Amino acid sequence: MKITNYIFVLFGGMMFFLTSCSGEAEWRSANGAVWGTGYHIKYKAEKELTDSIVAEMQRIDDGVSIFNKESNISKINSGETDSVGREFAELFIRSKRMCAISKGAFDPTVCPLVELWGFGSDSARAEAPDSAMVEYVRQRVGMDDCCIDAHGRLVRKNPRTQFDFGAIAKGYGVDAVAEMLERNGCNDYMVEVGGEVRVRGLNGRGEKWHLQIDDPVESGQTGHKKLMVVELTDCSVATSGNYRNLRELPDGRRVWHTISPITGYPVASSTLSVTVVAPTCTTADAMATACMAMSISEATKLVEIQHGVSALFVVDNGKGGVESFAIGEDIFK
Repeated sequence: MKITNYIFVLFGGMMFFLTSCSGEAEWRSANGAVWGTGYHIKYKAEKELTDSIVAEMQRIDDGVSIFNKESNISKINSGETDSVGREFAELFIRSKRMCAISKGAFDPTVCPLVELWGFGSDSARAEAPDSAMVEYVRQRVGMDDCCIDAHGRLVRKNPRTQFDFGAIAKGYGVDAVAEMLERNGCNDYMVEVGGEVRVRGLNGRGEKWHLQIDDPVESGQTGHKKLMVVELTDCSVATSGNYRNLRELPDGRRVWHTISPITGYPVASSTLSVTVVAPTCTTADAMATACMAMSISEATKLVEIQHGVSALFVVDNGKGGVESFAIGEDIFK
């Protein structure tokens, strides 16, 4: 399930020139493109770690990137192999857990339904599919009915079942880079990939990291309008929302890109965006997606039972305006 994320990182112009007073470590940066999006990394270290950053991203790209036709996941989806690598296996296990606690709302096998509704590569689809077609395609969807056997081979629900870890892989990639920085002695850093963020320590000004959360109404399709700025450290943040990815059907109805793996239809919800703060970016990324695929009451209950997880919900109040409310620790002020 591909979800666009909307956290905008406030670097501050002076941060590109910061160095430590001791001379033992310097503020460094790494920027580029990966997995169909951009990344921005700031870290304080004694040595340049760009090569290690790229190596971590390449390892994950080789394992679970659907944009890489030679990746393990692409070969699995094409039927070329059923042997899973380390990255696929790790994301499979984590996705399986999220699928269970979200009661099926989070499901990386939903991709054929996403395609059916015109939000995948077949974005030119003109008409909405009929109920028979939805049900036919839905038979391929179901994380619960897939497993990895004792020989490291994938057993699918259906021979045509495919996987897309797009709703958790960027968060997993952020964690992988962050953990590599920590292994190299970095105690102050910010890693951001496509809006998924993990921070530790303090920024170049000696303050907590400042992250902007976009207003889902004012930002429109491409802009960034501030809803609020939060100050955070030693945690991860991810935002999911529907307002940047929608299409209008020939009958005038609007449908959004979050497709329910359970019903096979676009999710009808008053939730416009969900921002999740969690100990790891893998968890934050998956939780934000799951919350968008559930009713508000179900999503808030999901957040409430997770240790160390908080969330900000922005919802349509049904009166031509929006409201926001937070669950968990007092982070969103």
